[in-house]
Amino acid sequence: MVREFHFFMVFFLVLTGMQGQEPIVADVKVQGNKRTRTAFIKKVSQVKPGQVLDSTKIQMDIDRLIRLPSISHAYYQVFMSDVEGHYNVIYGIEENFTLIPFANIFTSNDDEFAFRVGLQEFNFLGENMTLGAFYQYDVFHSYGFNIRAPYLFSNKWGLALNYQNLTTQEPVFLDNGTADYEYNNESIELLALFEPNFKNRFELGINLFTEDYNYLFGATSPDVPQELMVDKLLYKLIYNHDGITYYYHYLSGFRSVLNLQYVVSTSDQLPEFWIGFNDFSYFMRVGEKGNWASRLRLGLASNLDTPFAPFAVDNNLNIRGVGNLIDRGTGAIVLNTEYRHSIIEKDWFVLQGNIFIDGGSWRNPGGDFGDFADDQNLRIYPGIGIRLIHKRIFNAIFRIDYGHGITTNATRGVVFGIGQYF
Repeated sequence: MVREFHFFMVFFLVLTGMQGQEPIVADVKVQGNKRTRTAFIKKVSQVKPGQVLDSTKIQMDIDRLIRLPSISHAYYQVFMSDVEGHYNVIYGIEENFTLIPFANIFTSNDDEFAFRVGLQEFNFLGENMTLGAFYQYDVFHSYGFNIRAPYLFSNKWGLALNYQNLTTQEPVFLDNGTADYEYNNESIELLALFEPNFKNRFELGINLFTEDYNYLFGATSPDVPQELMVDKLLYKLIYNHDGITYYYHYLSGFRSVLNLQYVVSTSDQLPEFWIGFNDFSYFMRVGEKGNWASRLRLGLASNLDTPFAPFAVDNNLNIRGVGNLIDRGTGAIVLNTEYRHSIIEKDWFVLQGNIFIDGGSWRNPGGDFGDFADDQNLRIYPGIGIRLIHKRIFNAIFRIDYGHGITTNATRGVVFGIGQYF
């Protein structure tokens, strides 16, 4: 109601100005912010002193501010200044706590256990920069760090730098059985970030990495080496369209994230290839306390007949309860859909329950599109979960999901994590 009042107030001022002098912005003030710098908020805002008062620009600023990690909610007020025909625009800020630990824990009925823990600051230096690091245990030890500064140079341009050293036990699927390899990926990535407006974002950059495979146990093949180390160069383009309306933990609207990659290799054993996938997400409010959420992933890669195919079937990525990296493919179709309902909702705390269905299918390496209809590749996992949400801490959503497979060779398992699954 307050939002509508301010909108019509600004509309009235603009309409009045059309009959005489146009209303002018005398100053833009910010209140309620403690950790986020006022200069930063003004930097990313479109409304500037000296401009004609425009309700559309003001609302666009509010929508953009709400999307920032450091801000949980924002509103505006307009007051007449000391100079006739000039008005002060005041942005009110409700801040998030942004120094956030995170954890993801994965289990299955095969007694698999893996976890990732870390710490991230989403408002470093009060400029909404992200600074983070993680440690992962998945049979072997891994670690990494990242810094992301989307508004480093202006309200449109920034940079991101990521380093990781990941070591996991990877199944490699051969014609005569499955082999397990110790897989290490050490990489450094630099991305240029461009945000033409608050709904659209581009990321373009390169990733230099080394892949190291060492045979552990299982089946063998004369065509598959037991030791392999390859230097690679990856070119990456990401386009994110975010048309979602955010109201605390409730979402409504559509989002699309396109990820295109081209990898150049120094080995014929792991030749160059391309990979592309798009995540389409749709959210809808259901009454006052319900939220229906769905994500569809469509992905294809070079259809190389290789045991090291890029699309994985994994607890943490796409199918809750399926296990830790149980299969690979050169194409993927995955649908996650769930209904979230707020059971308890207080000023700062929300207890949310959810029911979900995760389903997907994969194209076998070197196979054809008919593989998507093969029941050996199809996996459907319904399940239930709970969410513990803190409304004043960014992404402070602790989730527990239990998925139980109903297709061929199904498993079941529990997935813990921070943040919604999608």
